[in-house]
Amino acid sequence: MIRSSSSPPVAEASYLSEQSLDPVGLLANAHHPAAGAVVLFSGEVRNQNHGRAVAFLEYEAYQPLAVKMIGEILAEATEKWGLHIALAQHRTGRVGIGDTAVIVITASAHRAEAYAANRYIIDRIKHEAPIWKCEHYADGTHAWGSNCNCHAVTGDPTRSAG
Repeated sequence: MIRSSSSPPVAEASYLSEQSLDPVGLLANAHHPAAGAVVLFSGEVRNQNHGRAVAFLEYEAYQPLAVKMIGEILAEATEKWGLHIALAQHRTGRVGIGDTAVIVITASAHRAEAYAANRYIIDRIKHEAPIWKCEHYADGTHAWGSNCNCHAVTGDPTRSAG
């Protein structure tokens, strides 16, 4: 987590977690007296992808580089949008259907900056951080795939597929 002013940052190791993520707990600690807007993005594991039934996901990461990159992304977003808080956590290991795979929280004076920064952070993490996703399907097969469907647009240019 990156915080402005005198608030202590969360340890970088918390950017990746083998344990279940806690969106409510993270949000409870993501408030700042100068922030009028707090945005939470929670990426959830769904039960299907591209028409195939998904049983669970498995994430692997090259931890030293992923931690470094996530920290840099948070710092860049904090500077660019004047954030008071920028936080991101990504799961590693097995993640079940309905579980949280990634969380991004941003807090700023106004909502436009909090939303824009949040989208920037999640898109950069998905595209750039060395975190890999393996989808395990209900039929017993699995496939390593991209961590992001951001470029697969479905009709509405403001929406991503997936």
